[in-house]
Amino acid sequence: MTVLTETAAQPWPSTTVFGPHGEATVAGASLMEIANRFGTPAYVIDETAVRDRCRAYRAALPQAEIAYAAKAFWCRAMASWIRAEGLSLDVCSAGELTVALSAGFPVERIIFHGNAKTPRELAIAVNEGVGRIVVDNIAEISRLAALVPLGYRQKVLIRVIPDVGAGAYAAIRTGGEDQQFGLSIATGAAGEAVARVLGQPRLELTGLHCHLGSQISSPEPYETAVRVMVQQMARIRDTSGVALPELDLGGGHGIAYLDGEHGLSLERFAQRVGGALLESAAGLGLPAPRLIVEPGRAISGPAGVTLYRVISVKKGLTRTYVAVDGGMSDSPRHSLYGAPYQVRMIGRESRAGTRGFHVVGHHCEAGDVLVEDASLPADIHPGDVIVMAATGAYHHSMASTYNLTGRPPVVAVGKGGARLVVRREGPEDLMRRDVGL
Repeated sequence: MTVLTETAAQPWPSTTVFGPHGEATVAGASLMEIANRFGTPAYVIDETAVRDRCRAYRAALPQAEIAYAAKAFWCRAMASWIRAEGLSLDVCSAGELTVALSAGFPVERIIFHGNAKTPRELAIAVNEGVGRIVVDNIAEISRLAALVPLGYRQKVLIRVIPDVGAGAYAAIRTGGEDQQFGLSIATGAAGEAVARVLGQPRLELTGLHCHLGSQISSPEPYETAVRVMVQQMARIRDTSGVALPELDLGGGHGIAYLDGEHGLSLERFAQRVGGALLESAAGLGLPAPRLIVEPGRAISGPAGVTLYRVISVKKGLTRTYVAVDGGMSDSPRHSLYGAPYQVRMIGRESRAGTRGFHVVGHHCEAGDVLVEDASLPADIHPGDVIVMAATGAYHHSMASTYNLTGRPPVVAVGKGGARLVVRREGPEDLMRRDVGL
């Protein structure tokens, strides 16, 4: 059998074992047994891989605060793992905050951000006592200050635009000018926000925040952003006399989705960013702020796989389509921006060789494509099971009920075997929301 290690350039969970006769296990749990027991489609998340990534971040950045980005993958089980590993948490909705609180996550370790937080969300965040709120627009400042009780100061970060865009796709690059996130340095909006927050006695400005984008595989954009952000902190010190103690660089750390790909090297990131932070601060006579990073995909993405069952194999004029029992409702990233994935048939041995197939879903959309030109056994047929790699981030969290298809369950694997942590959504769940005439 082949054991995949975490240091290999591969997209499967570190505990994955593929056998010569179609066997496949993650953390010792048989994927075929999971498919038969829980049905398909099904998300599988490896608790060991999640915890290992948390520990890798804490080891590489021992002086930094690591705040897991809940938007990547979130449920009460994940909240418990993140809490136990000592990480902080980044949420961007009242729903994500509710899950965190229900799992007993310490509120002082929660950062709440978002570019258009509603008054209700701000009120909930203040009332629950979250550690920091990220200010993303000017109007939010007075609205937030009005919610803070007398005698209490709410800690805030201000999200600024460093004009350093990075990321694998245009739709997920958020660090440049002229987009909806953050406050522009160039227009003066960031400076105005700083002045207004400092003028609010019920708000305490603890630092600056930025986020460059997602699926970034090189540390260089972060290094550039650090220098820009430290310069801004020095200007705040010079104009207001306040040396801000925190610098939040956001997340966006890339992972491997295909064999041979490399995500962001955590060791290189720590070395380059840590060095740039110390050097920039020293050069400007500024105390080095404490670094905060918000990895989401880099922690949960490689820990997850998705199981599908083949429904049909259809030969077209130039392509052959393998249709499965899931689709863009549970795996939306390829339909959104062409993100690549790797799939593999499991459950039986094939000696028929491989050929290219388009793996498609069951939705009524020509864009319901999961993988283009996937290498699969030439004799793949209805009833076979395939597994998709690196689906631990932005699959469960972005899943929809398109065509009134219920969302898949989440099955956690680890020392306790395979166990259900989020149940499958059935017709009765969908009908519960439909109140009729």
